Amino acid sequence: MNAHAPLPAASNEIIKLAVLAVGGQGGGVLTKWIADLATRGRYAVQMTSVAGVAQRTGATIYYVEMAPKSERLPVFALSPAPGDLDVLIAAELMEAGRAVLRGFVTPDRTTLIASTHRILAVSEKQVPGDGRAEGALVEDEITKAALRSVCFDMETLATDAGSMISASLFGGLARSGALPFDLSLFEEVISASGRGADQSLAAFHAALNYDPATAQTDPTPESAPQADGPETLMQGWAELHSKIDLFPTSTHAMINAGLRKTVDYQDLDFGNAYLKHLGGFANSNPDLLETAAKYIANAMCYDDILRVADLKTRASRHLRLRSEQDIPSGEIVHITEYFHPRAQEVCATLPARLGAWTEANTRAFSLLDRLTNKGHRIRTDGIIGFGLLWCVSALKPYRRKLLRHRYEAAHLDSLLKTAHKAAKTNEPLAIEILKCQRLIKGYSDTHARGHSKFSKVIAALGILETRKDAADWIRRLREAALMDEKGEALDGALATVRSFAT
Repeated sequence: MNAHAPLPAASNEIIKLAVLAVGGQGGGVLTKWIADLATRGRYAVQMTSVAGVAQRTGATIYYVEMAPKSERLPVFALSPAPGDLDVLIAAELMEAGRAVLRGFVTPDRTTLIASTHRILAVSEKQVPGDGRAEGALVEDEITKAALRSVCFDMETLATDAGSMISASLFGGLARSGALPFDLSLFEEVISASGRGADQSLAAFHAALNYDPATAQTDPTPESAPQADGPETLMQGWAELHSKIDLFPTSTHAMINAGLRKTVDYQDLDFGNAYLKHLGGFANSNPDLLETAAKYIANAMCYDDILRVADLKTRASRHLRLRSEQDIPSGEIVHITEYFHPRAQEVCATLPARLGAWTEANTRAFSLLDRLTNKGHRIRTDGIIGFGLLWCVSALKPYRRKLLRHRYEAAHLDSLLKTAHKAAKTNEPLAIEILKCQRLIKGYSDTHARGHSKFSKVIAALGILETRKDAADWIRRLREAALMDEKGEALDGALATVRSFAT
């Protein structure tokens, strides 16, 4: 990464610049700033754009050509060509990698300005486990491919300044010295942009003066937010929270997170039940206890219709949506939620006996499925749609009496019995068993597939539990289950395990 590079001397040659940005990153704003910069610097300029397919399957490519004004009018191209760019700005790491692969970045000519933060692509999100591409390798390769590079996390700088990444990318461009314009012109452009100019200038200067030697590469985790509520509930929370001190100090952070999650999910009694479950591992080694603290909380806080309705009607969600879309508080916003509940989800929200009867009665279940198994769009910016979801979330106090809770409680009980049995002779195996809770998430088909994979992995214990490498094999099976949605990798691994028995 270059520090402030000397400004190149003005020439009569056309300067060619491309910006790659995904939706919501302000690529259009950045391009307009660059065009305004060129105009203020007495350059003729032209800008075009080619929209991507979607927000993350393809970035929009903004293209700018500029040349000093003279008696002869320059002829500008409409789109960039491989090997013919002086400057390339990428608003995300993998977009910079794509630009290199497409030949837009060349070591004899191109100055690369890129933010090293990540926005996950669709191909990365659809992997059940950790499908993230190796960012460090991409960062290393893109800097080798460019003549000069300015690469660091500009998203964080912009967020800290209360601005958009377009402002910090503009600062990265000024930092690179790739354009023959004085720094004061860059500042004039931002100052003239109107609303949010002060925040944009702050982000601009943060990128301009960024020092990697003093940057905090491993930020200190933020302390947990203070709980707030009625006095009677706060007294109960204080008593419940004090029980964390009964566990080893090294596990307090994870137990605190689990306790907060379970209490927020349901109530204080649910949090107390969480600590009782965790008490069964109190005398185990800290690694097993910490693992239990994490995955017991996750198992207790399962996704159901009540949870979805609760989250979608919280004031904090509406504030977050406005913040993410940069919508002023005075402007009207329309929010449409999409739901597609199956009969299984509806039965799960019924009282346990009624839900179980409906599932077992073929005619009743079929009728319920015809009535509910269809897509529904609900406007939650109006009183009717919001009120409907709020009424569903109001069923939260009755959750323990519903059919879904009966199923999830039985699953947790089975998981804990299996882990306790393994912990008597093989604590590493117990840890891996608890981690298999990762396989179960979501609801509907996603939840069903996860449960199927979980059952297959746990069933393999009958073959593996007497082996010294049982823990390692359960880990391998779990990782195989997370590799693909259909479970083909898991089936292949299970075939290997079954060969042990023969």
